[in-house]
Amino acid sequence: MPEAEVAASGATTGSDPLWWRQSLVYQIYPRSFADANGDGIGDLRGVTSRIPYLTQLGVDAVWLSPFYPSALADGGYDVDDYRDVDPRIGTLRDFEQMVAALHAVGIRILIDIVPNHSSDRHAWFREALAGAPGSPARARYIFRDGRGADGSLPPDDLTSLFGGSAWERITEPHGTPGQWYFHFFAKEQPDFNWDNPEVHEDFLRTLRFWSDRGVDGFRVDVAHGLKKDMDAVERGGWTTDPEEVFAREGHPLWDRDDVHDVYAEWRRVFDEYDPPRMAVAETWVPLHRMTRYAAPEGLGQAFNFDLLKADFDAVQFRRIIDSSLDFATASGASTTWVLSNHDVVRHATRYGLPKGASRTGRGTDGVDWLFSGGDPAEVDAAAGLRRARAATLLMLALPGSAYIYQGEELGLQEVGQLPDAVRQDPIFHRNAGVEVGRDGCRVPLPWEPEGPSFGFGADGSHLPQPAWFRDYAVSTQDTDPASTLNFYRRALALRHDLQGAETLAWRASGSPDVLHFERPNGWQVVANFGTAPVPLPPGDVLVASSPLDGGVLPGETSVWLRS
Repeated sequence: MPEAEVAASGATTGSDPLWWRQSLVYQIYPRSFADANGDGIGDLRGVTSRIPYLTQLGVDAVWLSPFYPSALADGGYDVDDYRDVDPRIGTLRDFEQMVAALHAVGIRILIDIVPNHSSDRHAWFREALAGAPGSPARARYIFRDGRGADGSLPPDDLTSLFGGSAWERITEPHGTPGQWYFHFFAKEQPDFNWDNPEVHEDFLRTLRFWSDRGVDGFRVDVAHGLKKDMDAVERGGWTTDPEEVFAREGHPLWDRDDVHDVYAEWRRVFDEYDPPRMAVAETWVPLHRMTRYAAPEGLGQAFNFDLLKADFDAVQFRRIIDSSLDFATASGASTTWVLSNHDVVRHATRYGLPKGASRTGRGTDGVDWLFSGGDPAEVDAAAGLRRARAATLLMLALPGSAYIYQGEELGLQEVGQLPDAVRQDPIFHRNAGVEVGRDGCRVPLPWEPEGPSFGFGADGSHLPQPAWFRDYAVSTQDTDPASTLNFYRRALALRHDLQGAETLAWRASGSPDVLHFERPNGWQVVANFGTAPVPLPPGDVLVASSPLDGGVLPGETSVWLRS
């Protein structure tokens, strides 16, 4: 048994196989969480050093975004080696010590697994470049001959979701232009061929590698994208336009039924462990298509992004909550709730955008209100934070598991004004002037109000922090009872008492702007999405997202009551 598994065997996390159903999971973007060695990049020792913070916050588990060796062409989602740690972030020994330290305080760990594509520096892809057309090495990826007499045109007109062609031409070992390989995302991320048995076996080995080191579960990146029918794309006239990919069912490259054969294999591996390892699928698919990903014989849980995509609106929230709970019943899983992550504008900012702006900050009129051409005054940070706290308190009271993203407990706003020269996201570099990318939610956290990196590390950070970050520093909020940090701490401490039956009962609110429900233990949750105050129902106030005034619930405020 590996050393990490020995350490984990004495941990306090227990053996409950269903621990994940109502857990509070805190997402850590490791390069931007805490920097222990002062090189400007967050690392595993930095995570370990902040475990007391996570314990005080009250999380049940952490989800660690990619920490693998990578050229960072896509924030670490271009993986060079699935069974190692990026030396800039640490070592396998650092990872094992971090897992043991988390387990020792009862915090479980999920890690990202990236099965749709590797990096172009992966040993297999280097072998494919050195091989010949039709070789076993190239069969692990998706290679095709080009069109035209000299093969100089890509095999088809598919575009990458990050912009530009989805095909990249290689230079053959003898130095002449050669075949093309498919990449749904950046060109540095060649897609695996999941019709190849070698790919299946290697990922089973990876799942066991990390499970043997104490990992409790996996967040599966692009879980719906693995299986592809490249020939059907051309036959059927399909494209990779995002609107078609996300909205048109039956796409031959997206959410194919045979992807679930892969996850049935994975489930057999997960069930080799006690307790079984869990997994949650990143699936940008319609809710009714998520059921098989979340089924017990599959991954067991799937991210539900509908609430993340909603406006701060009572009608939308009510509809999404009802449909999500219906989905949980149909799948046998618990639903997941999430308002922010590493791919979207932080919800404290998103709720301060003009009505109709999207999760990317772009309005229905095409104006990018956050970053290019929009009036910065249109982003109302105070209203955004007020609404974010109200939405968060409602979300945390819902049956199921909740995922929060590092920094949202500080009320952090999106960092919109980053110099082009420091931006890292391939979305920006492939679509400059069209989309700004995701760097604004990945800026390192402020731990102290002073210093070159606000306590993140010693001498700066890999993405520059704005001066206003000092107002959100952990140490400043720690001593302020009214701070967003202490609001989250109070709510998460109380949330454990809500974890009974995974049901809720709606109660009449008397207003279309107010949602009111009760949990089986007698707790009531009331959320006022309007701007006008409403009468507060009777009961003892446990926590409120904004200060209360007498017997009324202010606008844009949520409250937990005990009858």
